[in-house]
Amino acid sequence: MAAKLSGGGGGKYHVEQNSEINVTPFVDIMLVLLIIFMVAAPLATVSVEVKLPTAAAEPQENPPTPVFISIQRDGGVFIGDNRTTVGEIGDNLRFLIRTRNPEEERIFIRADQTTRYGDFMQVMNALQDNGFYSVALVGEDNATPQ
Repeated sequence: MAAKLSGGGGGKYHVEQNSEINVTPFVDIMLVLLIIFMVAAPLATVSVEVKLPTAAAEPQENPPTPVFISIQRDGGVFIGDNRTTVGEIGDNLRFLIRTRNPEEERIFIRADQTTRYGDFMQVMNALQDNGFYSVALVGEDNATPQ
C-alpha cells in the first residue's frame, strides 16, 4: 500500500492512504508470458506423422525432457524430428541425452499402426544393445468414456 507524505492539512507529517492498485506491471508480465508460451508450445511437439493405434491404459506422467523415436509405416526411423537408421540409434541417443544414464532414460516409441513387426523389433533390439532398457509405447488416447 502506498502513502502520501506531502500536502493536506493534517499537520506536518500527516499520512494519507492511497488505495489504488497499479496492475500495469502485472498485465505486462502476463502478456510476455503468454507470448513465450505461444512460441514455445509448437516446439515441444513431434512433427513426424504417424497414425497411432488407440490405447486403453491409463496415461503415465512424462519426464521433463522426453525422447521420442518414431517409426513410420515404410520403416523410416526418427529421433525427435531427425531421421536416423537402426544402426545409428545408440550413438544419436547418447548424443541427445548427453550425461544422463542410458539405463535410467525412458525412451518413448511412436509407431504407425501399420508398421511391420520386424521394423519395430529392430528398433527395440538396437535400444537394448545400446543400454536403453526403459521403453514406453505411445498410443492414441481412447476418446470413448469408460
